[in-house]
Amino acid sequence: MGALVVVEGLDGSGKRTLTAALTAALEARGATVASLAFPRYGASVEADLLTEALHGRAGDLGASVHGMAALFALDRGGARAWLGGALGGHDVVLLDRYAASNAAFGAARLHQHADGAFVEWVRELEFGRLGLPVPALQLLLRVPVALAQQRAAGREAEDTARARDAFERDGGLQERTGAVYDELAAAAWVSPWRVLEGTVDVDTVAGALLG
Repeated sequence: MGALVVVEGLDGSGKRTLTAALTAALEARGATVASLAFPRYGASVEADLLTEALHGRAGDLGASVHGMAALFALDRGGARAWLGGALGGHDVVLLDRYAASNAAFGAARLHQHADGAFVEWVRELEFGRLGLPVPALQLLLRVPVALAQQRAAGREAEDTARARDAFERDGGLQERTGAVYDELAAAAWVSPWRVLEGTVDVDTVAGALLG
């Protein structure tokens, strides 16, 4: 059975870049790797509803913190069979976002902390009721909020298909989400965490994952 490793962080923190770099480093060491990004935009009804809500095209859906969180969770629930197959056939399964994103953003929207009721609700929903596999390790890619927002804005300017959504445009939300992420990591929420900041030595991280 392979190891489920999750890359977490704010919008614009560099999760996609890190996931690709880790995949290459792990494969260079002879490991088999599968990867997936959540939400699965274009691949699930739940994810498509989420993108509509985040861009103001789904009425008042986006205003419901629990409603949005349920859709994020159900999108992952729809990938449970894929996750099981990938873990059975690969050394490492890398995920760009997982349940902790749901916990961090939702708690931040409600002005709660990691020890609040919302985070516990997400844990029970995703790992209890939906039965999603628990990560072996969660990597928190920590960057300053201002830098993450600058990157997101630059990405939007370069590619109109990647227009920032309501969460990405809300600097206050990103700030609070970063604080909740730090709390989740400090509490080792659900499974062990490792915080990465500054220049990440991808080869060292890859070696630790296989060690």
